[in-house]
Amino acid sequence: MSETNMLHDQLKAIKTQLRLAMNGAASQSMREKGLVYKLNFGVELPRIKEIAALFPKDHQLAQALWKEEIRECKILATLLQPIESFYPEIADIWVERITTQEIAELASMNLFQHLPYAPQKSLQWMASEEPMTQACGLLTAARLLMKKGDLTERAENELLDQSLTAFVAGPYVVRSAASALLRRYIQSSDAHAFTLCRRIEGLKNSSNEAEQQLYQLVEQEVALFFTK
Repeated sequence: MSETNMLHDQLKAIKTQLRLAMNGAASQSMREKGLVYKLNFGVELPRIKEIAALFPKDHQLAQALWKEEIRECKILATLLQPIESFYPEIADIWVERITTQEIAELASMNLFQHLPYAPQKSLQWMASEEPMTQACGLLTAARLLMKKGDLTERAENELLDQSLTAFVAGPYVVRSAASALLRRYIQSSDAHAFTLCRRIEGLKNSSNEAEQQLYQLVEQEVALFFTK
């Protein structure tokens, strides 16, 4: 069997599995919450992972799945894409095609955080003017903090500058991702918690609503961290 025929058969088998697991109520609920896809079978994440386990990790299959305008296919692509063949230029192309917060979060968790060039790429994405690209950078950095926690002084300053600015000035998807990163930053060490407190202490009496929300977020998360 040729590679083209094998790929066609794999895609057909995956779509059959997705149709069998289709959940119309879940799909409708996602639409009501603003998660809009061209096609959404409403398949729950545990079932998607079970379907992914039926197939080998394969670059061509993952690339084909990512090109499908189907929620579940994009999630499967993040699970089936091999790390070693996912080059930086391909990562940029994928990020450009992300249109929902759900896919940004899952791609960051399943794939982006594991890339050898993830630290540099996350900072690059954070600096983008495109909200979803910026969110991918913030979410990937948050995942990296969970894994390592240690940063060079330069990287730490850039990370905080980007995330604090994103929270105050960004749209909802960016602010949500920045919140995730700031929480992970606080949780990663005592030193990080104290550093962030010092960075935002001047916002306590700010008249800016977003700055007030930022101050309250940090205050609450630091309090939770030190009561654990």
